[in-house]
Amino acid sequence: MRKVPLIGAAAALVLGLAGAVSISAVSQAAGPSPAKSRTLVFDVVFSPFSPVAANNVRNPGSPFALGDEIVFHDQLFSGGRHAGDELGSCVVVSVPPDSTLANCSVIARLPGGNITGQFPAVPGPAPKALALTGGTGTYRNAGGDGTLVEFGNGKGRLTLRVLSLVPRGRGA
Repeated sequence: MRKVPLIGAAAALVLGLAGAVSISAVSQAAGPSPAKSRTLVFDVVFSPFSPVAANNVRNPGSPFALGDEIVFHDQLFSGGRHAGDELGSCVVVSVPPDSTLANCSVIARLPGGNITGQFPAVPGPAPKALALTGGTGTYRNAGGDGTLVEFGNGKGRLTLRVLSLVPRGRGA
């Protein structure tokens, strides 16, 4: 006779858990509200090219050696007015005879906060795809992506598609 109450309690527990799981699944299916997004577009004036040699062993077929660092401090403009700057560095991870390739980190300093990102860089004017990795201030919950295009005359365009912006004056 003791089995009946034990089986009844077990059944109630299983049914209770099943109900909790289905409620959880329904609330997850509804999902969070769509991320807010904003596209920021800047004209870029690039800083002079400045590689920093990480070692004395140079690769004769390239101006770079593995581990060299490229640093930059570019100016950002919007509507003809100075809107901030971007600074960062790229570490050379592949050199000829393979393709030259660098791993880059960037911080865009803008009114209201900073946006951080990363991108792989190869020489030439091909657009560079950026992953936005976070931020501060207005951009503290930022994510998203971007594109950097070099025009070849020391100028370019930076487009950032920023997701999850926190409106000014609201908490995280």
